[in-house]
Amino acid sequence: MARVYRAHQENLDREVAVKVLPPWYAADRSFVERFNLEARLVARLSHPNIVTVHDASESNGHLYIVMQLVDGGTLKHRLDQLQAQHQAMDILEANRIFTQVASALTYAHEQGIIHRDVKPVNVLMDRSGRPILSDFGIAKVLAGTKEQLTRPGAGVGTPEYMSPEQCKGEPVDGRADIYALGVMLFEALTGRTPFVGDTYHALAHGHIYEMPPRPRALNPRIDPAVELVILTALMKHPAQRYQRANDMADALERAVRSIPTESSIVQRSGINSAYVCPKCQYLNKPVDKFCTKCGMLLNLCPICGKQNMAKDRFCTQCGRKLL
Repeated sequence: MARVYRAHQENLDREVAVKVLPPWYAADRSFVERFNLEARLVARLSHPNIVTVHDASESNGHLYIVMQLVDGGTLKHRLDQLQAQHQAMDILEANRIFTQVASALTYAHEQGIIHRDVKPVNVLMDRSGRPILSDFGIAKVLAGTKEQLTRPGAGVGTPEYMSPEQCKGEPVDGRADIYALGVMLFEALTGRTPFVGDTYHALAHGHIYEMPPRPRALNPRIDPAVELVILTALMKHPAQRYQRANDMADALERAVRSIPTESSIVQRSGINSAYVCPKCQYLNKPVDKFCTKCGMLLNLCPICGKQNMAKDRFCTQCGRKLL
């Protein structure tokens, strides 16, 4: 629907992203209202994991919105890369990404805004690996104001990631975003979405009536506690899911912490310590940030993404206790 360009904002000497819509949309005044609402909604949000909106307007019959430039690809690019290598995402990387996206959703929900189209292509990645949620273009204000332009149960979203209530055209709340977050976590750890189909109706039938396959049946390396987090997020009835995105993030972090991992075992020899890479089992030095054999990050903070030394027990940037 829209094209996104990289641009230079001369008065502030910075690189930005400009989202430009085709000219025929400007002729639809109701669409112009929705477009302006999108800009106002997102401009109110201030969170490190939500894209920043700088400006929005109309020029020469084109609607445009100026946003923060995020040029590290998307979560979809990362998942496609892993799929090409016949790999699933490592649970520590998934924990780091999904806890931050959950934080962004919790913040938005607390402001009365739901996303309704959470999917990998809408999770931008900056060059440090920080996920940034974008495209609140179909967001809905929960409070009943005159800005509520989308009718309840409009069934808007992307079929692979739509909650059962969205598929049925029912009113939705933030728990629909939590369902979509569960779909993305399922996909990240198994390499596919829970339901596949060639048509919208086939996908909607799966979301509404079918139980998702157990993630461990597709990837036996998934820990049972992590599987439980995914399946809870994918419950058919919203009341049976996590009620807040941060509740899901907390459950995921507890599950990850409960996983026995050799990387948490410090093997001592005299006064020296060796830190085991969880991927290749190579013994690394306490000051190493990357495995010197396979290059894997040894001690990445799941909250802020800081690359810490293997010996660090607390993040040197945000102070969070490390796994």
